[in-house]
Amino acid sequence: MALINTIREKSGWAVGTVAIGMLLFIVGGDFVGGKNSLFRGNDKVVGEVAGEKIDLDTYNVALEQAKQNFIAQQQGKQPDDQAMGYLRDQAWNQTLYRVAFKQEWDKLGLAVSDDELVDMVQGDNINPGIKQAFTDKATGQFDKAKLIEYLKNLDKLPAEQQNAWHTFEANLPADRLSAKYNALLKNSVYVTTAEAKRYDANQNTKATVKYLFVPYSSISDSAVKVSNDQLQAYLDAHKGKYKAEEGRSIEYIAVPVVASKDDSSAVKTTMATLATQFATAPSDSNFVNINSDQRFNKAYRSPADLPEQLRKMLPLTAGQVYGPYAEGGTYSLYKVLGTKMGDKSAARASHILIKADAATPAGEAAAKAKAQDLLNKIKAGADFGAMARQFGTDGTKDQGGDLGWFGAGRMVPEFEKAIFGATKTGLLPELVKTSFGYHIIKITAVPTKETYQVAEVKKAIVPSDATREAAYAKAQQLRGEATDLDTFRKLVTKDKTLQKQEALNLDRSARSVNSLQSAREMVRWAYGFNPNGTETKVGDVSEVYEMGDQYVIAALVGTREKGSGTVAGLKPELSALVRNELKATQIMAKLPKSGTLEEMAAKYGSTAQVGTAENVALGQGSIPNVGYEPVAVGRAFALKAGQKSAAIQGEAGVLLVEPVSTTPAPAVADLKAVRTQLAQQRTQQQDSKVYEAIKAHANVKDNRSKFF
Repeated sequence: MALINTIREKSGWAVGTVAIGMLLFIVGGDFVGGKNSLFRGNDKVVGEVAGEKIDLDTYNVALEQAKQNFIAQQQGKQPDDQAMGYLRDQAWNQTLYRVAFKQEWDKLGLAVSDDELVDMVQGDNINPGIKQAFTDKATGQFDKAKLIEYLKNLDKLPAEQQNAWHTFEANLPADRLSAKYNALLKNSVYVTTAEAKRYDANQNTKATVKYLFVPYSSISDSAVKVSNDQLQAYLDAHKGKYKAEEGRSIEYIAVPVVASKDDSSAVKTTMATLATQFATAPSDSNFVNINSDQRFNKAYRSPADLPEQLRKMLPLTAGQVYGPYAEGGTYSLYKVLGTKMGDKSAARASHILIKADAATPAGEAAAKAKAQDLLNKIKAGADFGAMARQFGTDGTKDQGGDLGWFGAGRMVPEFEKAIFGATKTGLLPELVKTSFGYHIIKITAVPTKETYQVAEVKKAIVPSDATREAAYAKAQQLRGEATDLDTFRKLVTKDKTLQKQEALNLDRSARSVNSLQSAREMVRWAYGFNPNGTETKVGDVSEVYEMGDQYVIAALVGTREKGSGTVAGLKPELSALVRNELKATQIMAKLPKSGTLEEMAAKYGSTAQVGTAENVALGQGSIPNVGYEPVAVGRAFALKAGQKSAAIQGEAGVLLVEPVSTTPAPAVADLKAVRTQLAQQRTQQQDSKVYEAIKAHANVKDNRSKFF
């Protein structure tokens, strides 16, 4: 309450009544230790940061605040499972930040005075969260008077709002300390003149480089065998690069819950009954809103915007009910409520587009002659659709040239003029030229401005309870048969409708598994957190999990502990790297040792490419038409013009480089702009690098998966 009292003493504002909703769940609770620490040392420890244990109650306070903030931002919408996963991470990262960073603040002796806190609430540097909460939505202006009134009346407000403010107040010092700490670090960023000169030279010194390039892809992967010993040798040589995180690998089988023929028949029967009722419904809009999966839409639509089933029935009759129609897992009924003339025409047509092979007078003439010949054949009786499939040059050819219904304003002007000027169906007698080429056009529906108001009743064909129960029973049966990993894997050989999938090295905090959403419980099982308290071992088979419209059982097939990487855990990545090394050895052995680059390429074979790249910059590390090859670029800048490098094992293949010429960077009279640019780049990276550095030294232990 100290801050509230201080503000009240320093405020001369009139007291009034302010109605404000949920307030300022902006930052986490008091997680920074000290006398007021919420750490109570009970046995429900969700983690540890910098030696400070974080109990479940503390974490739940932060999580609840993050949740309420989400609800406020989403206008009352509750977070779903996926959103809750993000919120749990947010609350954890916030806790980690405040606990780990407090030690750094204390080392530097950073502090926040009462005057600073008042300034953050009602002074010249008001906290952004407060500004947001007290900004008038109509004007977009921050209303300081309402803020002061709110604070003066805080003790008269509901306990929920008072608690919200007290929590927010408790975090103001930490927010200011964080800002001070980050400012100190950012102000320490400095770029020397020598650094600026080197950076400018690396970016603006340009070289023209000849190269010989043999891509690794020129040798088939299947032709290069990689042994486990080779993979282990590579891993041993690059241990520092491969630090493995904890992981669990599973295989799983999903039994989908799919609507049956009986489910479809039940919906069809229901829709048939509704069709009779729909015809005499006293209020069509109410009937739709009560019986349909989607709300009533009163808009008038042209034929171009009607469902295809209705377009087949054109012209439509007002008052008539059409359907039910089965359309993509849904049954639909349509009732025409009215018709009227719209502002724009709609039409339906087919076309055959003949494009010129070259943008030259001769190419244009050849295309026109070909199109005219096709038009003449169609006039003589050739089938339009067959000709479109054979000679059409755009995406409509497979549909016999059919463009479907479309409204005015959707096609190029010349095309629309020809179609919307038509007064009857049939083949247009002349070719139509547009920027795309020459068109042979057939009008399949005369242009019309008539529009329709259509009420729609839609019901999705969804699995019934009986269908869902049958799928669950099947999953349970499979679980009963799978007593170990061997019997689990045999399930798919006995039932060809089943498919086994795998997920490698799942993270402890994973909430989804491949395409499976809401898979948190299965991940927790893989990490050994079972309701019955047993430990999950490799070879164990899980219970049946419900995930949306499918039931899933899984088997634990592997574990990976945190620490150095292993060949088993990194095999796909290591295999690709070692394979490229072996390919590089083969390519280098085959390359001639002397001659010009062109002569060497000719002797090597057709997969060797020779080219000249201009404007190669040392600071960018790329060679045009080859890709990112920093070693080869560096080698090119180390050679004199005309000197040829030895073969280089690159990122995408083996290269030889030969600089042709180098143009030095233009002299820079004032390096201030370069220094500013470099300083900005470093400053932008500062926050994330500092966070990761402090996190790395905080000895973080995240045990949330025991509880969530």
